[in-house]
Amino acid sequence: MIIGIFTVSAILPDAFGHGLGGDQAPPLTFGDMEVTVRTQLSPSDITVGDISSANMQVRFFDTLTDETLDQVTYRVELWQSGELLARNLFYDPDGRLDVKIKPISGCDEFNLIDCTDYFGSEHVSAPGALYVQGPACTDDNLDTCGRATIQGPIFVKGGLYKITIDIEAATSPRTVLLERLTYDTFISIAQEQDFFFQTANAEEIPVVIKTYYDEVDNFKFDQSDNSISFDMPFDWSPDYVDLVQVVHEEVRVPKSFTPYAEGKQFKGYVNGVEIDQRALLNDPYSYEDTNIVHFLITKNELQKINQALGPSNYDNTKMDLKLVPLSEVSKSSTEFYLVDTTNYEQVPTTVNISWDGNYGAGNDVPFEITFFDENRDLIKDIRYAISFIDENEQELERFSGDDPLNPGIVSTEGIDVQKIRIPSQGQYRIDILVYGTGLDYNAKYAGIGSGVIEIGPSLTNTTSPPLEVLPPSAIPSWIKFTTGIWVDGNSSNDEFINAIKFLIEEKIIVIPPTAQGSDGDSSEIPSWIKFTTGVWVNGNSSDDEFISAIQFLIKEGILRIQS
Repeated sequence: MIIGIFTVSAILPDAFGHGLGGDQAPPLTFGDMEVTVRTQLSPSDITVGDISSANMQVRFFDTLTDETLDQVTYRVELWQSGELLARNLFYDPDGRLDVKIKPISGCDEFNLIDCTDYFGSEHVSAPGALYVQGPACTDDNLDTCGRATIQGPIFVKGGLYKITIDIEAATSPRTVLLERLTYDTFISIAQEQDFFFQTANAEEIPVVIKTYYDEVDNFKFDQSDNSISFDMPFDWSPDYVDLVQVVHEEVRVPKSFTPYAEGKQFKGYVNGVEIDQRALLNDPYSYEDTNIVHFLITKNELQKINQALGPSNYDNTKMDLKLVPLSEVSKSSTEFYLVDTTNYEQVPTTVNISWDGNYGAGNDVPFEITFFDENRDLIKDIRYAISFIDENEQELERFSGDDPLNPGIVSTEGIDVQKIRIPSQGQYRIDILVYGTGLDYNAKYAGIGSGVIEIGPSLTNTTSPPLEVLPPSAIPSWIKFTTGIWVDGNSSNDEFINAIKFLIEEKIIVIPPTAQGSDGDSSEIPSWIKFTTGVWVNGNSSDDEFISAIQFLIKEGILRIQS
């Protein structure tokens, strides 16, 4: 059954946002226009070592009309981890610039940009700007159209790349702007890192971490809860967090390893704080023998983590990620196809909605929404809205994204989770509207559809509190960072004491209330405590051993923590 509850208006991609393999910058005023640039890669999902070349498309257009400006001179810079990899001028007559990127490894120069070469001809009307004569580029003729080339140490390492675009001239190659228009866009390149761990019976299990942000380190497997943890460099200062759209990491584990078998659910933690269910997506569909668990940690989630941990986390230079498998759940589900909004003919989109059958009336039920194409593959970077309707045709909730000018929830991997409180038992209808895919709202998979679900009584009264803190023995990495500075003599005793106070307040270290005692002077910490702490900081004792040592010191009154 198809219910036309959505009003579908003409959608212009006139606001900025990050997509899979692409980004659009906030618009700037140019005459009577609001202009911006959009950068997109083809292929959109690039993994280091998998490609010999890629296309980088830069489009300069008016967001008010969606019209591309022509005769544009671009200055393009590519950066990664603060290092400049490429910088050059380019000219394009129709406003859509296509540049071929050829990754070349093995640069021995101190400055990586010294290994970068540029291929093309200088345009006669735009001095210094590269241009290649030939057919205008489209998505279908990239192998034969006229486009310049950048060859160098680009996309040879995974992580976040910044593409800075300066508009030097527009509407005429000789018309230089009085003030250069500058835009920063960001794209992520994936890198796969191989690890393994041994189970209790000495079975060796391979694990692949696919990182879209930075190289990961300190991979560990904990047999006590079958959890996988690792860390990577990250700047937790609020100013930087405000710039981050999403941190994306994938954990791939064979389904043959029972705790990670198909049907399992997971909890995820970042710096010891439990992340929202929407930030942890389980994909058992893409591979027959492998489960993929995605960490998709948005800016809002990062801000919540900072808020939970407080200012002491701002100076932390690492992000600790932990994945904990839970027991298998019995899922209920419904599935339906979409139709277009004009002729109501079927489109190649199937929607599956599933939920834990233990949830019911009175619960906040997390519904997993999955989008499949005609080949039963996940539809990536899909933009959709969802509405929940009760038996009386009353809309309980509608989710359609946070940006009214750029509608739709973005499901990067084709899987999403939306949580809604179900007030009572009975039948409910779920309506789905897919706007399209990508930054340009490609309409191939766009359509509407509905499914009916039956909700029974709740079989569980347990709900996970938001921002749950890991139990004892999981110490956030910033604590080790802070204490390491103290061990090296570069911070005061009070700063070390404040770190210990945090561990006590968050119940990571548990001591009897009477043992916190306290008229002691924090400046009188025995030197051997610093030695013991240094052993832990250097990785020569475990978190549990460090916690036990601190518990003993406080209990015996050797280390005094004022309440």
